[in-house]
Amino acid sequence: MLIHPWDAPTDDAEWQQWLTTHDFGQLAANGPPGEPPVLQPLHFAYDPSRREAVTHLARPNPLWAALEERPTVLLSVVDDYTFIPGPWQAAEDQPPEHGVPTSFYAAVQLTCTAHVVDDPEAKAALLQRQLGHFQPDGGSAPVAADAAPYGRLLPGIRGLRLEVREVRAKFKYGGKRSEAVQHRISERLTERDGPGDAAARTHQQRRLAAGNAATGAPRS
Repeated sequence: MLIHPWDAPTDDAEWQQWLTTHDFGQLAANGPPGEPPVLQPLHFAYDPSRREAVTHLARPNPLWAALEERPTVLLSVVDDYTFIPGPWQAAEDQPPEHGVPTSFYAAVQLTCTAHVVDDPEAKAALLQRQLGHFQPDGGSAPVAADAAPYGRLLPGIRGLRLEVREVRAKFKYGGKRSEAVQHRISERLTERDGPGDAAARTHQQRRLAAGNAATGAPRS
């Protein structure tokens, strides 16, 4: 993934915060020689204090065989995306039809070492961590290896700890454009109000404000 300086995170907190609410991605592992990578969509829970993500999959999943060959994997998350028409991007001294269309999106890629979890107690603890992330208000029975309803189901799954080794994050929201053009795009996103437009506008305005604060420039 190419990351220009104007699309890079302002700091680690930016992508870490984003992952707390964007917790569905695709896990890629190398397949056998000559075969394409194994790509698995999944929910996960990321813990910045431990620098790891946890998840689980069914025992028959083909991903396990790929992990035996090589435990290095890539967890990719992409969201808050929208299409930006060319005229919206035209510079102030350009005719609208000379503007170049583009995509706005946020993306985080975590290169990880995968650790398979098969011990029943450890697997129950991992599942409880996921449940705590996705159901903070509770409502489900605790996950325990020796108790219903989950105890009898644990043999059918395997847990997965993804130890993060490298992070590549990108927030592509027109950062290379002038402030006037960025405000124009923001206005057009508000007017169009299509899928993804509100989230993209929020990112754009937040990053524009952060850039102005960092440089001491006035906010127009």
